[in-house]
Amino acid sequence: MSISDGKATDLEKQATVSPRDQISMPYVPRAFANPAPLGLLSFATSIFMISLLGLEPRGLKTPNIILPNLVFFGGAAQFIAGIMEFVAGNTLGATLFTSYAAFNLAYALIFLPGSGILAAYSDPSTGKLLAEFDQAIAMFVWAWFIISIIFTVATVRSSWTLFGALIFVDLTLILLAVGHMLDQEACLKAASATGFITAALAYWAGTAGLWGDGITPINLPVGSLKRE
Repeated sequence: MSISDGKATDLEKQATVSPRDQISMPYVPRAFANPAPLGLLSFATSIFMISLLGLEPRGLKTPNIILPNLVFFGGAAQFIAGIMEFVAGNTLGATLFTSYAAFNLAYALIFLPGSGILAAYSDPSTGKLLAEFDQAIAMFVWAWFIISIIFTVATVRSSWTLFGALIFVDLTLILLAVGHMLDQEACLKAASATGFITAALAYWAGTAGLWGDGITPINLPVGSLKRE
């Protein structure tokens, strides 16, 4: 073996040395936190606020107050939870959280003045929304209803709580779509009711993950659907 071959071997050993063998760099095993509670709680809070606004509490109709939550908690925080689920190898959680984070961001974008979306569906002279706006929202919601159905099927082996939450997401979306398409106020109010149930189930599932595993003495049942 030549001298150059020996140097190459030494360089290869240095490049592949284990962190455990480097005295000056103590080895600390990496352990990732469970991102599901963050994803579920941000999802629950977003749909709770959207549903609450749909009931126009105390005459509140302007949606601007919920936009910061949709952008930062329901959008950015939930998207981070989805990325961490990718790292953890959880395909369902990764797909679900990043997708609903994108929904929240897209929904918030509709009402941000800078997006120009509301302006495109408003009468230039009066500034009032055109009837076309409701049809556009219905088309938007129908697309997400299809996505939500796909997610619902994917949760049949997860837990009763998560499966139930997705079922009520489906009901909420179809009621919203029909309400906007046919201008049915009763459907929109019913969508708020099913949205509250969705939020309650998602809050329960997120809290169960946050309080469990010995962090607190409280262990909330979620009804596992996994095969033994």
